[in-house]
Amino acid sequence: MREVPTLLLLHGGPGADHSIYRPAFSALADVAQVVYLDHRGNGRSDRGPVEQWTLSQWADDVKAFCDALDIEKPIVYGASFGGMVAMAYATRYPAHPQALALVSTTAQATSHTAAKVDMFGHLGGREARELAHRRFVLGDTSPEVLGAWLKVAVPLYTQSDAEPGTMERIVLNREATAWFNRIGGEGRGFDMLADLSSIQCPTLVLGGLLDPMVPIECQRDIAGALPTGLLTYREFGDCGHGVMPDVPQLAMPVLREFILKHTCQKSIGDA
Repeated sequence: MREVPTLLLLHGGPGADHSIYRPAFSALADVAQVVYLDHRGNGRSDRGPVEQWTLSQWADDVKAFCDALDIEKPIVYGASFGGMVAMAYATRYPAHPQALALVSTTAQATSHTAAKVDMFGHLGGREARELAHRRFVLGDTSPEVLGAWLKVAVPLYTQSDAEPGTMERIVLNREATAWFNRIGGEGRGFDMLADLSSIQCPTLVLGGLLDPMVPIECQRDIAGALPTGLLTYREFGDCGHGVMPDVPQLAMPVLREFILKHTCQKSIGDA
C-alpha cells in the first residue's frame, strides 16, 4: 500500500457542479485520490448568502474544505471559473497546495473580450456573436440571455459533442452565474494577474486554440505571469473550452505525468 496525493477538482461556472468531470477523471484514481468539490452557492452545495459568492470566499472554502478532511498539500485542478478560484486560493495560501493545474481560465475579468466575441462568431455565426456581445460587452445576464446561451453558445464551447446525459445531470444555479457576471460584479472586474508571481508551487497551464469562452491569449497571459521555473505549459489545436472533452488522449497523459512528477510517494508503513 502507498500514499498518493489528493487531486481536488474545482469545476467551472459559476453556478454549475462537478458532474462534468465524471467519469473521465476516475482514470487518474491509480495515481491520485480524486476529490470533487461543488463551490459554495453552486451545484449541490448550500447556497448561503449571495454576498459570500466571491473569489476570496471560494478560495477560503478550498482551504477550509481541505482542513476539514485533513487533506494536506493537495494538487488543485481548476478549469474555467474553477481555475479562477484555484488562482485566488493559491495566491492567498501559497504554501498550501502541492501543485496547481489551470485549464481554460483567466486571471483578468475583461482581458481579450474582443477575441472572445470573435471566436464565438467564427464558430457559431452572427447569432452567437451577437449573444456573446450582449453578455460580455453589454453585461446582459438576464434570464433571456442565459437561456439562449445554453442553447446557442454552450454547444460551441467544445469541438466534440458532450456525452449523452451530461447536460441533463448538471445541477445548475443560474443565480450564481448572474450574480458573479452582473454589471459591477466581481466577474467583470477581478484582476489577479500581478498576484500570480506569489504562487510557490509547480503549475500546469493548459489551453485550447479554439476556446471561445476563454481565448488562448488568457492562458498565455497566465503563463507569462507565473514564476518561470514552476511552469509547465501546453496548447492544443482543434480544441475548445476545458481541453479534456476534446483531446483527452493528449491532455490526460500530460496531467498524469504532471501528477507523477510532483508527487512524493511513500509506503504506508513508512508514513
